[in-house]
Amino acid sequence: MTSAVIVDLVRTASGKGKPGGALSSVHPVTLLADTLSALLERTGIDPATIDDVIAGCVSQAGEQTLNIARNAVLAAGIPESVPGTTVDRQCGSSQQAVHFAAQGVMAGAYDIVIACGVESMSRVPMGYSSVDQHPTAPLRARYPDGLVGQGVSAELIAAKWKLDRDALDEYSARSHARAAAFAAEGAFADEIVPITVDGQVHDTDQTVRASTTAEGLAGLKPSFADAELHERFPEITWSITPGNSSPLTDAATATLIMSEEKANALGLRPRARFHEFAVTGSDPLFMLTGVIPATQKVLARAGMSIDDIDAYEVNEAFAPVPLAWQHDLAADPEKLNPRGGAIALGHALGASGVRLLATMVNHLEATGGRYGLQTMCEGGGMANATIIERL
Repeated sequence: MTSAVIVDLVRTASGKGKPGGALSSVHPVTLLADTLSALLERTGIDPATIDDVIAGCVSQAGEQTLNIARNAVLAAGIPESVPGTTVDRQCGSSQQAVHFAAQGVMAGAYDIVIACGVESMSRVPMGYSSVDQHPTAPLRARYPDGLVGQGVSAELIAAKWKLDRDALDEYSARSHARAAAFAAEGAFADEIVPITVDGQVHDTDQTVRASTTAEGLAGLKPSFADAELHERFPEITWSITPGNSSPLTDAATATLIMSEEKANALGLRPRARFHEFAVTGSDPLFMLTGVIPATQKVLARAGMSIDDIDAYEVNEAFAPVPLAWQHDLAADPEKLNPRGGAIALGHALGASGVRLLATMVNHLEATGGRYGLQTMCEGGGMANATIIERL
């Protein structure tokens, strides 16, 4: 089978996902188009040779509707002959876009493809496109007590894995400390493409706070405390706060994927090879725990153990997610989100999958690691997992 490789990856720096955030004045189509243009400029690839552009986006409503991938392709000046499609696998949308792109190359359907993602949470708020969780009688019959939001799922995970508030806040402070330290060293410079907004260059993640401490986070109030839910789930201690959750964020990401043969023919240096993929469903009540079976599945498919992996990127939607994953996989905490995670760097929903991949590839190159594993929890109880090999 043809091997699929990563030639390059780029992302915008994160902007706070609220009015006044660094990227809040940028239309999401423009944000993704500028990111695609930066990727094309860096690689020098002839845009007419691209077979497809696959974009992840979660809130496909308002300014992000009507196939934002195609709109961004046209806005970027890419030839009209290049198509685009938009996928939604919740928080794993751009990771799923990567899977579809790489698998298309491996199957021989594509030679050159871009996987990307975008989310403007300041302009299209989370939940803007939500529908009734129980719109049909069969679904109500299966879950008669109703499902819950992701924040309450995070509370249930914290309770089940016995993760107290101190552990969550300590982990979150570590995420900020790691991200701030690497940012100060310029370690994110190779993956971040500058975006000019109202005459100002935005090239620094707006959500990283170097001064964050566990003691400071301890003063924040829980976000999801609810008396009615507490009656249903008395085990919850209400430990999830803005400080141990990923912040709402605006960002766009993109990666150029092609066959190894095509990269060699074009004189392009592949940076990593796709090694294995997995996607799985999980309990929608504990909807964020899918990263555990997804990781087990991708390792089994690859014939590898967790100890064979040099770096793990586990999306920090909420602190209990990577901590529960680390516990059940018996994973080395030093390899887990070594440059910080979404609690510090932000979680721009549809863009996050490629953001994790970009950070992981750069970390493997900087440290000489060979294999990286990325996994993403997703709304509704799903998860993607990907193993790459640095070249």
